[in-house]
Amino acid sequence: MHPALTATLAAIRAADRVSPEVAARLALPLFKKVGPALPVRPGERAVHESAARSSLHVRGRDVAAYEWGHGPETVLLVHGWRGRAAQFAPIVRELRAEGYRLVAFDAPANGESRGRRTDIRDYLAAIEALQSRHGRFRAVIGHSFGGLAALTAVREGLATGGVVAISGMADARFLVDSFAGRLGLSAPTADVLAREFARIVMPDRQDPYARFDAVATPLPAGVPLLVVHDRGDREVAASEGTRLHAAHGERSRLLVTEGAGHSRILGVDATLDAVTAFVNGGIEALDRAGLGQAGVAASIV
Repeated sequence: MHPALTATLAAIRAADRVSPEVAARLALPLFKKVGPALPVRPGERAVHESAARSSLHVRGRDVAAYEWGHGPETVLLVHGWRGRAAQFAPIVRELRAEGYRLVAFDAPANGESRGRRTDIRDYLAAIEALQSRHGRFRAVIGHSFGGLAALTAVREGLATGGVVAISGMADARFLVDSFAGRLGLSAPTADVLAREFARIVMPDRQDPYARFDAVATPLPAGVPLLVVHDRGDREVAASEGTRLHAAHGERSRLLVTEGAGHSRILGVDATLDAVTAFVNGGIEALDRAGLGQAGVAASIV
């Protein structure tokens, strides 16, 4: 760990013992930081380089956008925090072979998009821009933080035939609490951090976290959901997937993997089979294939 970061963490933890306000103020820059761009991995390179490139103007900045395939129906892919569109390479290969067009973007400060900061408003603006360009989506697939953005966009009117949330959280407050937990901070400091972040990002909303709570306010009636989560996910607890699934009742299916982790889950066979079935035929196709039923787990070796 870099000495400056070590010193910052020590200062935050010391402040936490005496003043949640000071501790939260010191922790806020770390919470907002995206970090260095995730590189394109060798197994993603061919898909990344084969994309048709364009740009989107999102909240005053240009971000990279990608398109694969030429099918009549379009699937939107939304990457997570410190992620990039290329992480969906296995899903792109599968769904392009099924005849779909796939579109994605790199959020500001992620992938090939410039910047040092981003937040969910940028994700939602990019999603809206792609909807304006391509029309209704056959499905929206989000990974991690991108799952939260996808759920929010659909709950706010994005037109789609279904949502896939992979390794995602059920509400935005989880982000604050998990960050505070990793730093060993107290609940009062987490509360102040949540309030201060909301004041900066969503100053016009009295209860901003309610906007991003897919448990309290599920997807619109008639929009099916596939939740994919690994039991041992170390970044987003599997209980988040369970909460999200339970909130949507009979129009949701949950696929729990074992050993796929937070990001590798995007490319394992169980995920690819379930995503392909869901995009092609919705809940009924999952049930016919015996995939994603509540309480059924797929073991990944």
